[in-house]
Amino acid sequence: MKFLHLKALPAVSWSSDKALSFRPRPLTLCFLCFGLLVFGIGEALLIAAGTGVSPWTVLAQGISNISGWSIGVSTFVISLVVLVFWIPLSQTPGLGTVLNAVIISAAIEFSLPFLPRPELFVFKFIEVLTGILMVGLGSGLYLIANLGPGPRDGLMTGLQRVSNLPVAGVRTALEITAVVIGWFLGGVVGLGTLLFALGIGPAVSLGLYLVGRFSRTRAGADLEDGG
Repeated sequence: MKFLHLKALPAVSWSSDKALSFRPRPLTLCFLCFGLLVFGIGEALLIAAGTGVSPWTVLAQGISNISGWSIGVSTFVISLVVLVFWIPLSQTPGLGTVLNAVIISAAIEFSLPFLPRPELFVFKFIEVLTGILMVGLGSGLYLIANLGPGPRDGLMTGLQRVSNLPVAGVRTALEITAVVIGWFLGGVVGLGTLLFALGIGPAVSLGLYLVGRFSRTRAGADLEDGG
């Protein structure tokens, strides 16, 4: 379980030297886009399973309940607020921050009609777990590309850097916070929501660990863990 102690994003041979790069290497851009595609399909699997939305969508539902905004507008506002928190954390946006919204949304839109919508609970459970693992792997690929994280991933990496806590713990804390606040505000929580909140932190940490282990590590860099 060494991956649960991961405390930094691995730097590999195809990682970008800096997040704010407008001319990334083609290989880096390919890994970024592929990671976001995997991420998006994983999110679509969670939706198709029909066992509950993600924690941040629960939060958006709650805000929608008290504000009268649509869930889409609430989600946008949450993203803006999260980006404001980037400032004291010294997080840097990049091409990946923009492509995060575009590619993940497109992957969900185009893959959802083709995904199974099982009736039996056991198959719903398997589909949710598969989705969580895919989101974790996709996160590992696109974050290690180092071309800028999405709003919530940037909050995770920023908090991890200043706290020096394991990635898995930081992400889990963020997801639980989102779902608890959303639930108190009237958002709907399902089994899939709880599985995602508790499982996505370890899944992201596993994705980072595996991508780092199976890629050629940049000279002088290594996986940082708590061991």
